[in-house]
Amino acid sequence: MNFERDESQLMIAQMVRDFAEKEIRPNMIEWDENEFFPIDVMKKMGALGLLGVYIPESFGGSGMGYFEYATALMEIGRVCGGIGLSVAAHNSLCSGHIFYHGNELQKKKYLPKLASGEYIGAWGLTEPNTGSDAMRMKTTAIKVGNEWVINGTKNWITHGLSGDLTVVLVRTGELLDSKGISAFIIEKGTPGFSAVKIKDKFGVRSSETAELIFDDVRVPEENVIGEVGMGFIQAMKVLDGGRISIAALSCGIARGAYEASVKYAKEREQFGKPIAHFQAIGFKLADMATEIEAAEMLTFQAAYLKNNGLPLTKEGAFAKYYASEVAVKCGNEAMQIMGGYGYTKEYPAEKFLRDARLMTIGEGTSEIQKLVISREILTS
Repeated sequence: MNFERDESQLMIAQMVRDFAEKEIRPNMIEWDENEFFPIDVMKKMGALGLLGVYIPESFGGSGMGYFEYATALMEIGRVCGGIGLSVAAHNSLCSGHIFYHGNELQKKKYLPKLASGEYIGAWGLTEPNTGSDAMRMKTTAIKVGNEWVINGTKNWITHGLSGDLTVVLVRTGELLDSKGISAFIIEKGTPGFSAVKIKDKFGVRSSETAELIFDDVRVPEENVIGEVGMGFIQAMKVLDGGRISIAALSCGIARGAYEASVKYAKEREQFGKPIAHFQAIGFKLADMATEIEAAEMLTFQAAYLKNNGLPLTKEGAFAKYYASEVAVKCGNEAMQIMGGYGYTKEYPAEKFLRDARLMTIGEGTSEIQKLVISREILTS
């Protein structure tokens, strides 16, 4: 496997870097402070093809692969983890679920709008009382004629308020039955479907998060994704790919923290010389650089498997677990290198650390990744 960036990746990297510097960096502090989700910026990324990176051109996407997708997320993460999370959730979870598991009619109807940014996508699995233990979900759908009637709530849903459509996982069978959960497409404005914004988050504050409420929401039969009862199995496959996106975003956040640390260490002087010349600081930078390289290699390994249609459950968990922990470490080390300044919002270390912290929680905690890895090791 050769992970050297090819011409396509280099072009994507430069395009996204230029966009992030122009459209995201000047406003990211204000967005973070106000917990503002910049939909207009998402629309602009849709126009650039960043909201349908791996969606085929026949469905309005860019027709690229996971190397390009991971590269784009790394570049966005270098600047703002919140915007990066929104791009990841839109691509990997909502669009990805429809692309990999939807029928041709669903793909033709929704993917072009999602890929262009006309629609913002959301994906709902987690509930207030069921995070990692998803098979105990309480939100239910009951068949009534040619419709399904959904009742319940979902929590911690990215774009839950602004999303134009949501792919939601709902129990249609018995509790704890892995074939008792189904996936539905629900459009914004459907009667009984509402959302409440979750405020005062620690990090990724420019990415909108909400609680979804379903009160006798009627969904037509044609909005079921795949077979009834196969939603949980679909979701686990979607999360395999989604972990690549969080790993890539984590790598970007880590690299952003590292680059800010290098810049600061070269400029900040103590005892008559830049602090970068002190071994204590130099060793921190060396550790950060090494671990980022390792995290990127794990991420591209998982991307390679995804591109080639090969099993990637273990490798995706490797990448997500390691890269997310590296992001937190790099954010923490950046704060330590910047000292008192790093503890203020005037410098970028604290935001990198806050944004990185979610990476170890979202789309499967670090503990869940270790559980996945250990199971794969012991059953192979």
